[in-house]
Amino acid sequence: MTTFLIIEDETQISRYLKRILAAEHIKILHAETLHRGLALAAARPPDLVLLDLGLPDGEGLDFIQQFRTWSDKPIIVLSARHEESVKIMALDRGADDYLTKPFGVGELQARVRVALRRREPNTDRVKRFGEIELDLEAHTVKRAGELVHLTAMEYKLMELLVRHTGKVLTQHFILSSLWGPNAEDSQYLRVYIGHLRKKLEPDPRRPQHFITENGVGYRFVE
Repeated sequence: MTTFLIIEDETQISRYLKRILAAEHIKILHAETLHRGLALAAARPPDLVLLDLGLPDGEGLDFIQQFRTWSDKPIIVLSARHEESVKIMALDRGADDYLTKPFGVGELQARVRVALRRREPNTDRVKRFGEIELDLEAHTVKRAGELVHLTAMEYKLMELLVRHTGKVLTQHFILSSLWGPNAEDSQYLRVYIGHLRKKLEPDPRRPQHFITENGVGYRFVE
């Protein structure tokens, strides 16, 4: 049975979440405080956490940091806080996604499905999206059956995003992963994202796969 842990102190919102996520073979646990959430997560390890940041006894950011010391299960932040700096902190500490309140039922359900799917073991060497076929072992990319030339850095960026399908990767995470911990110039990143869109998107002006999360980073969508 799949277990979801909701950490939310507002009764109306927690009831709403329970109602829209309720399904056969899903068990929902609920905590109203940071410490209760940590205790439940340790005692009955969840498959996915839905987390509010503003809790009566602490910050949801602290939950993320502590939970990540023993679990890699997905965390989706649900918060009324819209500041980009807060989103970046949550994602950098290990959250998989961030939705601002209010949010639509369909969007939340889709984000949950993506988060759970991304954690499933996937040993496929070939990834396909749209007209693109990516062979992770041969390091080749084809579009409609034709080889596409990517520079070494373009390929590394694409592979990093694809291996984290559905997850928002912050600019800081991507820059440090590809250019080292001291990399700070996000202009490099924008240039390479632009190159990938030109080479791999059906319409680079309206990207379907390499999505910008404004002020935060990028997400790859199949």
